[in-house]
Amino acid sequence: MVVRTIVELLDADIIHGVDLDTREIRSCCGSDMMSDVLAYVKDQPVLLTGLCNPQVIRTAEMMDIMCIAFVRGKRPDEKMIELAKDRDICLLATKHTMFTSCGILFQNGLIGGA
Repeated sequence: MVVRTIVELLDADIIHGVDLDTREIRSCCGSDMMSDVLAYVKDQPVLLTGLCNPQVIRTAEMMDIMCIAFVRGKRPDEKMIELAKDRDICLLATKHTMFTSCGILFQNGLIGGA
């Protein structure tokens, strides 16, 4: 699945987009605990989270996460956006809850990232 499809499925706003039509996303991980992301994520996932702090971007960089979707209407601040731009990480925001977002993506073919 490409990032553009995730944007459409989650009715998400694009905060920072990089290669939306060509970046292949193979799995999904939903977590607000970055320690779980570090322990269980693999295979180029999209990260769904409601956590809005710079550690999310740093964790994404370490785990080769190419796209982060903030759920529940959360939006990153300018510092986070700049960190993501420097690391070529796509940032999205959706009003859906994490549960609903995970369900939508699973229903449309993404597997869990663990």
